[in-house]
Amino acid sequence: MRLFGRKDEEQEADGPGDGVAEFWVWWQEARPRLDSLVAAGTAEGIEELVAPAVAALDPGLVWEVAPGRNAAHILVVTAAGDAELRSLAHRWARAAPPADLLWEFHPSRQANPQALELTLDVGGFEFALDKLKFGLRVPRNQPRVDVSAYHPIFAELDEETRLEAALLALDWLLGEDDVARWVGEITPATHEPIDAVAAVHVPAVVADLASGYQDEEWVLLEGQTGEGAPLVATARFPLRPVDHPLFDQHIEITLPYTHRDENGLPVGDSLTALRDFEERLATRLLKLRDDALLAAHLSAAGHRVIHLYADPTSEASIHAKELIVSWEEGEPRVDVATDPAWTAVSPFLS
Repeated sequence: MRLFGRKDEEQEADGPGDGVAEFWVWWQEARPRLDSLVAAGTAEGIEELVAPAVAALDPGLVWEVAPGRNAAHILVVTAAGDAELRSLAHRWARAAPPADLLWEFHPSRQANPQALELTLDVGGFEFALDKLKFGLRVPRNQPRVDVSAYHPIFAELDEETRLEAALLALDWLLGEDDVARWVGEITPATHEPIDAVAAVHVPAVVADLASGYQDEEWVLLEGQTGEGAPLVATARFPLRPVDHPLFDQHIEITLPYTHRDENGLPVGDSLTALRDFEERLATRLLKLRDDALLAAHLSAAGHRVIHLYADPTSEASIHAKELIVSWEEGEPRVDVATDPAWTAVSPFLS
């Protein structure tokens, strides 16, 4: 049995706050009835019970009840690719009670080992996953695979339905998070791609790609500002919000520097001071353990801009504000904002 749900977009969440604690209070109270409904296979009753509780968290969340990996059932509450909601889904899962024999909880769809045995009704047609074929292309030096998905029924469906079916199939083959990590462009096709492979081979292709990006790397980039000034940047690679779902706070540190070359880039004492600052920043980040990440920094026109992402419940912004007090070249600044989609570093996202 598998159920999905999304609340009506116009319905408002009840009460203030994120509702996570309220959800788990509801869960404990509703658990006996829910167990009975699941045992009886009463899909409509399950939806009537679960949908309002998930909707109270946020109208955009999607939920799913599916066969479990370690428990009998999984309750998934997912942002379904919506970066604005990813941290909420993960905080919901973090607050969940321990898994037991009946239930486990996840903030994203999990890979289903029996995915190729599934057949769904899509637009009135049978969508058997074992009939899916994929054209796969790995762009050079890129941590992703671009996918062209083909199924015999796609010629009968509109483009939006084809794409939704392809995305759902990939979620079940790879797991939703690995789709976000490793799958780039997804193109539904009405004709079988040249050199297409069966769906059963897709997880192995993605695993092989992922094996080449296990170690942390940094890349050096050059470009221009909007005003045409030379720019040099260093960014973590690969850089993906899905790897840090609770880091929806953006901390931007701006350090003006006085010693620069003809291109406005730091030299001499300023370059030494910047390196010293970043060493002290790295020391602070180590103390924060898994609560903050240095994503990228760039230099241009006499300014070094450092981009951090952090769990807003951490003290990362406090550390940043304490550190800039010692900066002696111009007026430093720390700007803190909510940025769950990591739009501030969008040019560096992998």
